[in-house]
Amino acid sequence: MGGGLGDIEEVLAAGRGLAGRPGIRLLLFRGPGRPLPAHVDGPWEWPPLERVDRPAMGAPRALTVSAEWGVSAAPERPGPYGRAGPWAWESEAVERSYGADSVVHVSLEEFARTLTSLQESSERYREGGVPIRSIPARLASSQGRAERERFRSAYRTFRGFDRPNLLSVFSTFRPSRRFALEYPEAIQTGPLWPGASPGGRRTLHSPPEWLWYASPSSSVELIPGIDRALGRIPDPPKVLVRSPRPLPLPTGPRWTPVATEDSGAWRARFASAALRIVTGSRTLLEALEVGGPFLYYNGVIGRGPSRRRHRPEKIVALLEAWRADGVGVAVADDLRSFACGRAVERIVRRAARDPAFSDGFPSGWRPRGFPSPFDDAGRFLDRVAEGWAGGGEDADTFVAGLRREARTALGLEAGPSEL
Repeated sequence: MGGGLGDIEEVLAAGRGLAGRPGIRLLLFRGPGRPLPAHVDGPWEWPPLERVDRPAMGAPRALTVSAEWGVSAAPERPGPYGRAGPWAWESEAVERSYGADSVVHVSLEEFARTLTSLQESSERYREGGVPIRSIPARLASSQGRAERERFRSAYRTFRGFDRPNLLSVFSTFRPSRRFALEYPEAIQTGPLWPGASPGGRRTLHSPPEWLWYASPSSSVELIPGIDRALGRIPDPPKVLVRSPRPLPLPTGPRWTPVATEDSGAWRARFASAALRIVTGSRTLLEALEVGGPFLYYNGVIGRGPSRRRHRPEKIVALLEAWRADGVGVAVADDLRSFACGRAVERIVRRAARDPAFSDGFPSGWRPRGFPSPFDDAGRFLDRVAEGWAGGGEDADTFVAGLRREARTALGLEAGPSEL
C-alpha cells in the first residue's frame, strides 16, 4: 500500500474481494520493527486478515497486492528517484522466501489514467499552465519529442513493466487501444468497485442531507457559490462536510462539519445522502455504485483565464463513457462545469430544485467494452488468484499468458515483450 488514502482503500477493497475464497490465506505482512506508512492503520474497513512480520510459508505460492508496485514496492535502483519503495523490503522478503518463480505481484495502478505518452505530455503542459493553443506546437518541437521519449522511458521504469512476474492492472471506464499498443505489458480492466450496497438505504431527512467530501485544497472556492444557491431556495438541503483540513464554513444550520469516522459509519452516511459531492476515484466509484445524483470536484489550479482543472482524467473518462452510452448531455454538462468550479451557484440550485437533474443519472450503470473477466477488476483478481493457486506454471509464464489474453481481449496481437 502506498501513502495516498485512495491507494490504501483500493488495496483493502481488493482484500475484501479475495477474503474467504478457498485456498487463500489473507495476510498483512510488515517486517519486524518497521512501522506502517502514514494512514495505513485507518480507520478503514479491513478485510479479515492476519498481521505477520515474516512471510508465511504454509503454501507453495504467494500473491502480493499493492498500489503502484513500481513506486511503492520496487527495490532501490540507480538514477533519479531511485530510492526503494516503502514496501520494497517486504516484497523482496517474499521473493527470497518463496523464490521469484513462485511469486506473482499485482500492482493496482492509478484509476482511469490510461494516457499515452503524447497525452500525458499534453496534460503535463496544460496542468503546468502552458496555454492550450500553444501545446501542439510545443509537442511537435524537437524538445517536445525528446521530453515525450524521456517520459515514456521513465513511465516504463516506474510502472515496473520490465518485471516479468508483475501484473500491472489499470482499471478504468473505457479501454484504450492506443495505451495498450504503447504499453503492451499493461492490463486494462473495469473498475475495482468499493463494495458498497447499491440503493435501498437512502434515508429521507427533513431537510434533505447532502454529503461533501471536500478533500482538494481549493474546495474553499466552492463554498460561496453553494451557500448563495442554498440561501435562495426554500427548504434548502443541509450540507455535511468532511475535509482533511479546516474550512471556513458559513455559520447557520445549512452547514455541518463531519469528523473522520470509521468506514462503516461513513458508508451508511454516504448511502443515505440525497446528493454527494465527491472527488478523486474511490468516492466517485462509490457514488456510481450506490446510485443517485452526485457532483464531482477534484480541485482547480490558477485564477482567471489561467484557471484549470487538477487531474481531471477520472471525470473526463466517465463522461466519455456516458456519452458513448447515450447518457443525457444536460447532466454531463453540469458535471463538467462543476468540476471546473464554474457555474457553481446555478448547478447547485438546479440539483436542489429540478427533478430532471436527479433523473438524468443512469441507474445501475456499468462500463462496457471489456469482455469478462476484464470487465471488473475484482472479478479479474479472483481469476488471477484462482489460476495462480491451481496452475502449474512459473510466475513469468503465468503473467505473460494473462498479458497476452488482455491484449487479445482488445483485439490486439501479442507484443514482442510478451512472446
